[in-house]
Amino acid sequence: MKSVLLLVTLLITGNLLFAQTQLEMNQNAQKSFLKAEQQLNAVYGKILKEYKADTVFVKNLKAAQRLWIKLRDAEMLAKYPEREDGYYGSVDPMCWSMYKEELTKERIDRLKIWITGIEEGDVCTGSVKVK
Repeated sequence: MKSVLLLVTLLITGNLLFAQTQLEMNQNAQKSFLKAEQQLNAVYGKILKEYKADTVFVKNLKAAQRLWIKLRDAEMLAKYPEREDGYYGSVDPMCWSMYKEELTKERIDRLKIWITGIEEGDVCTGSVKVK
């Protein structure tokens, strides 16, 4: 019983030490999303630079990226449809940023294949370079 009480006390104390206001959590989530967006732009830029000689691919990648942004924005609105102010509560900015970051990181992972390449022998490399 003493160990349970000690554990609960430690958890409460630890949470108080790291407690944040909702505003701070919203701001941190936004900063985290912006960091992911910077990573996305860096990966995208690196691909454009590495594949600049393949103008057909570059043209298609740019078109795909524009469409992905539209898809991401549409998915954001599907998850969080526009409602009256306060509908989702004070956590809305945090949740919005977290989901947008998640979608952005998924896109980063998908794009990185053009940087890392595909193993030789894979007959379905398409426009992706071979390692």
